[in-house]
Amino acid sequence: MKKYSFLLALGLGFQSFAQTPDQSALEQLTDKQWQKGLELLKEIVSIPNDAFYPEQVENNIQWCEEQFQKRGWTSERLETDGTPLLLVGKTQAKAEKTALFYFHVDGQAVDRSKWNQPDPYTAVLKSQSTNGNWEIIPMEKLNSEYNPDWRIFARSSSDDKGPIAMFLTGWDALTEEGISPNYNVKIILDFEEEQGSPQLPAAVVKYKEKLAADLMLIMDGPRHTSNEPTLSYGARGISEMILTTYGPKVPQHSGHYGNYAPNPGFLLAQLLASMKDENGRVSIPGYYDGIEFTDSEKAILDAVPDDEDAIKKRLGLGRTDQVGQSYQESIQYPSLNIRGMASAWVGPEARTIIPATAMAELDVRLVPESDPNRLFSLIEDHIRKQGFHIVTEDPTDEERMRYPKIVKMHKSISYQAFRTSMDSEAGVWLRKAMNRAFGKDPVQIRISGGSIPISPFVDALGIPAVTIPTVNADNNQHSPNENLRLGNYKEGILTIMSVLTEPLN
Repeated sequence: MKKYSFLLALGLGFQSFAQTPDQSALEQLTDKQWQKGLELLKEIVSIPNDAFYPEQVENNIQWCEEQFQKRGWTSERLETDGTPLLLVGKTQAKAEKTALFYFHVDGQAVDRSKWNQPDPYTAVLKSQSTNGNWEIIPMEKLNSEYNPDWRIFARSSSDDKGPIAMFLTGWDALTEEGISPNYNVKIILDFEEEQGSPQLPAAVVKYKEKLAADLMLIMDGPRHTSNEPTLSYGARGISEMILTTYGPKVPQHSGHYGNYAPNPGFLLAQLLASMKDENGRVSIPGYYDGIEFTDSEKAILDAVPDDEDAIKKRLGLGRTDQVGQSYQESIQYPSLNIRGMASAWVGPEARTIIPATAMAELDVRLVPESDPNRLFSLIEDHIRKQGFHIVTEDPTDEERMRYPKIVKMHKSISYQAFRTSMDSEAGVWLRKAMNRAFGKDPVQIRISGGSIPISPFVDALGIPAVTIPTVNADNNQHSPNENLRLGNYKEGILTIMSVLTEPLN
């Protein structure tokens, strides 16, 4: 009788999907359930989840197994050569289609000294003071007050445990009212995404039949900086390159051998500087080949409501690289980034020496038009033209005497980029769901700048994939003081319920 009264009051026929819940109904369900969901969030973030530690991973796998099994889902560990994946599923009677959701459960490492709270794995509620600082307020305050701009601070609150708690909360809210999707649901849970998901590509091929679906929905990443509801139709891939240059066999006194023994730091700096021009564009011929935009594609990029002045102010930039004519255009190209450099010692440990080696780690963000092997080949050709001999191991004495300039190169490809057409069936379906939830079309991103390991699914399963980001863009993911805005948490629950109740025929 309770369910019948609720449905009658809303004037809906949820059971047969003759009508689907409108924005008001979804908001009522969210208001009814979100605080229970907050307890789920507090519980899941309390489990440390650095993928470097197997015992932490195991605790997270067990929590996920228990949560889905007690809701009547099937659960299976997909064994790999390392950390297993977890596949959970819920079959619906007479369903014709299947949606595969992706979440990752691991998080970045934690430096506790940099967190402004007692424990990064114990969620706290914070409010921003007039001076801009975030200050802890009692969690019990939510029993009588709510401010959408208050935030939950904890590791993985936004990346990516928050969306998992949103999904479970949305599922519970619908289940209590006897509502279920008209399609089968599978969820793949990744426990080493922050480590580059090294086992995932092979596992997707191995378990292709178990993962079979009609489309893939990725619950990861932040909304557009406007914090408007967002859909992202692709993500750049990522590959890595480590370069090491060589000076004397062991560090030498800079007085005795300065002006005589070549400094590997300068060699490396000169090599890296030769790869980009003063405007930040990669100067290696052919690096951007194959990337052109039609008028309709330019219109898609221009429609994204970026405030570039605000972006530059937030980043403290008086100038930007001129790879593209706008922020959105810039992330349509492959990047070449120095993510770290090291040589000898600095600070209190500095000493007057000529170092033995200098090292730089580079990452290359990939787009669908850029074959990473082709880019690696272009970079290698460029390095040789700068007079370097390339090796894959530390040079021998014979190589040192034969070649004036030597660089050791290690390279790897984590995963490729993917991009789904906005006009695809998946795109049309998701826009319909989002419009019903929020009364307007979402911000639509052609491809996001970050990387997520989705291309193996797209390639192996032959399905479209779309990302449904829910968390606030200023969430400090990967950094100390990671957080999730309460308004985003509630709207994330609403978003998930709108997708689960949108008929997929």
